[in-house]
Amino acid sequence: MKLKSIALLVLLALTGTAKAQTLQTAFRPPAVPLVTVDPYFSIWSFADHLTYDATRHWTGTRMTLQSMVRVDGTPYRIMGDEPKDVTPAQQVSLHVFPTRTVYEFQAGDIFVTLTFLTPDLPREIDILSRPVTYLTWEIHSLDAKQHRVQIYFDNSAELVVNTPDETVTWESETVPGLHVLRMGSATQPILARAGDNTRIDWGYLYVAAPVDESPQSTVLSEEKAIDEFTSNGHLNSPIDTHMPRAASDNWPVIAFAFSLRTVGVQSISRHLILAYDEISPVEYFGKQLRPFWQHNGVSAGDLLQNAERDYASLTAASQKFDAELVADLARVGGEHYAEVAALAYRQAFAANKLAIDPNGNPLMFLKEISSCGCAQTADVIYPESPLFLLVNPRLLEYSLVPLLDYAQSGQWPYSWAPHDLGTYPLDNGRNPARMESMPVEETGNMLLMIAGIAKAEGNAEFASRYWPLLNKWADYLKANGLDPGDQLCTDDFTGLLSHNANLSLKAIEALDGYAMLAQMLGKTEESANFRQTAEAYAVKWMQMARDRDHTRLAFDRPDTWSQKYNLVWDRVLDLHLFPPSLAQEELNFYRSRSTAFGFPLDNRAAFTKLDWESWSAALATSKSDFINLFSGVYNFAQRTPTRVPLSDWYWTVDGTQTGFQTRPVVGGVYMEMLTDPAIWKKWASREAVAKSAHTHL
Repeated sequence: MKLKSIALLVLLALTGTAKAQTLQTAFRPPAVPLVTVDPYFSIWSFADHLTYDATRHWTGTRMTLQSMVRVDGTPYRIMGDEPKDVTPAQQVSLHVFPTRTVYEFQAGDIFVTLTFLTPDLPREIDILSRPVTYLTWEIHSLDAKQHRVQIYFDNSAELVVNTPDETVTWESETVPGLHVLRMGSATQPILARAGDNTRIDWGYLYVAAPVDESPQSTVLSEEKAIDEFTSNGHLNSPIDTHMPRAASDNWPVIAFAFSLRTVGVQSISRHLILAYDEISPVEYFGKQLRPFWQHNGVSAGDLLQNAERDYASLTAASQKFDAELVADLARVGGEHYAEVAALAYRQAFAANKLAIDPNGNPLMFLKEISSCGCAQTADVIYPESPLFLLVNPRLLEYSLVPLLDYAQSGQWPYSWAPHDLGTYPLDNGRNPARMESMPVEETGNMLLMIAGIAKAEGNAEFASRYWPLLNKWADYLKANGLDPGDQLCTDDFTGLLSHNANLSLKAIEALDGYAMLAQMLGKTEESANFRQTAEAYAVKWMQMARDRDHTRLAFDRPDTWSQKYNLVWDRVLDLHLFPPSLAQEELNFYRSRSTAFGFPLDNRAAFTKLDWESWSAALATSKSDFINLFSGVYNFAQRTPTRVPLSDWYWTVDGTQTGFQTRPVVGGVYMEMLTDPAIWKKWASREAVAKSAHTHL
């Protein structure tokens, strides 16, 4: 990629604005992240333009955010498809960064930049855990004249209910320095609901603006609030007192308005804080945990004050973080890779939630979004793990601890690793006999991720805490991993399969990862024994899997093939079990099966998985080869007709979604970054987590 293209990406990331349509990039996300905090506080635009559709929860259910600007008495829509009789502003550009989404509009003779900032700074877990997104409007004149401008925002009560027939209440809150309104369900059924296609109906949404920006705020019916603003640019009515009432009963909205008086060529900005106090985000083996942001006794009012205090510094820090990460992504994998990875960053973090365990330590809880709603699924953390291994390996530790503690608690009776901990947000475990069983899959996943943590951190201290358990798992793979029986792998939608060559590959790599851990802990004899086993298995694997110019789907099935994405650990962990020619032969074969939208998962169907395709592409040893192999992923994201948050399971024939959306597995696109030792070391060895979050697990 040309250097000026990388420079443009960095300029956009640093400034947060393109300044002119000529700097607009061509990337069109299938859906645009707006508020991306956690599985519940997750709001997206499913359209090319922010005014073409209502904003939506990741499930597709409406969660309405709306905004207008009024210029010299004429209103323009900049967010939402209502009211229809208000002219939409011209959307000039859109760019998605790791922590921000930036829209630009022309509304009459003014220019509007609308930025959504969720400051997911991975080393600052106090900040990362805050359930906060900032909305910022920056406005200046295009014709060098002065214009009277007012800004409007509202959100519906849909944000605090599962279905709009549920009743809600609202009130103003007293928080020094801020105008604050609060809304929540009337019944507050904390953690009473679990499942996949669900939305939160407990806790409270807060919308706040600094007093010194002179906001007007109220709660009214949507129709009345919009009518007041479009008529005179103000919100004159007091807060509606007709409550509790259903979210769909005259659609009550929290509304804010700002009057900028006159705007010229000098940019003027206003901002809002959207925050959600979930009270308790998860239940963990019968105990309702508090969110991590409360770990120092922080209240909702403190949260809002801290968010406002840090607004300017977090804006600057996020711009700097975005610019640096985008530059490194583009340097390693090209501009198209950087654009997909920036989108994947927001999506992956939005599927996770930081909470405090009963001992005061941080835990990261994941939801298996859009496939089963499972909690803490090991084979979903696995494809997500490259993102955490790059930007903060401690986050992966926080994700694995719940599974590890459960596996060694005595409640788990098997010699292999568990699949999940229940149905989100109820991480209470489930009857082991009824849990989806993937013995080789999950055991290999856990050992490889723990080996990845050790590689990133330069020590095996985390592994040492669970060594007897890891030893049991390594023994299981030694006995069962080379030629797996009839069982599921992570691609469980393809059904049971015996003699799975890619699953065997995972087991072999995991055994050598365990040998690496043993060596780091000074267990030299144990390390040598498992290394010898892994080497012997690798030789046998090469013989059993060989099928002319590629390797088989299953050892007993000639004339078949599959992506061998698990082979990437051989390179990432410096295991060197397999000859480099194996990866090259595989990639050559995948190219022969490629379409514009990439290469299939295996010979059984024309669909692929975005995460595994990214891992397979990371087998390439040259940047140009990687760019070529990754182009199908980019084309899918850019051209898919299925407008949902990034799917990881799609058809290579036409780029349509097969299933799944918004899942954290897209963090797997960061595997390519782990193949560059200097880049990985640069990010993984940065200063440890925020001082206030130095907590021993």
